[in-house]
Amino acid sequence: MKIVDTIIELFADKGNEAYLGEPVSQLEHALQTAYLADQEGASDILVAAALLHDIGHLLHGLPEHVADQGVDGHHEAVGDAWLSQFADEEVTEPMKLHVAAKRYLCASDPDYLNGLSPASVKSLELQGGPFSETEMRAFQENPFYEDALRLRRWDDHAKIEGLAVPDLESYRVRLNRVFGV
Repeated sequence: MKIVDTIIELFADKGNEAYLGEPVSQLEHALQTAYLADQEGASDILVAAALLHDIGHLLHGLPEHVADQGVDGHHEAVGDAWLSQFADEEVTEPMKLHVAAKRYLCASDPDYLNGLSPASVKSLELQGGPFSETEMRAFQENPFYEDALRLRRWDDHAKIEGLAVPDLESYRVRLNRVFGV
């Protein structure tokens, strides 16, 4: 089975699961994130990264309320490990770094930290809290850190119940281009 078919099937099977205490499902969140990236004129590669940034939640098999149990499922690493088999780092690095981007923004922008949803604040604690100065400098050395920051902002705004956005199938051609199929 082609990777794009596998991705669409994964969202069909597990995408309707709740999204970590937010008013949207995993699929709604993914589609809203991709939509925001597309509206900002992001490249196909970055739109794909936005769509797939939380795919680790669908892969790790942990319950939706795992954060309430004090567990970080490391969804960014799970998603990266799986997608790295099929995609270049231009797709996987911004995805892998979207949690680090949250930690970076929390350390560098007090308004950002104050604007996080309660579920995002809880996950921030489990993910290590805001970066130290040393961690911030190391994050900025990654060539994909700016893409990760853009993705993070879209991620944060992609939690609107009932928002009408294009469906998953509308991304098939774009995903085929990105994955070279």
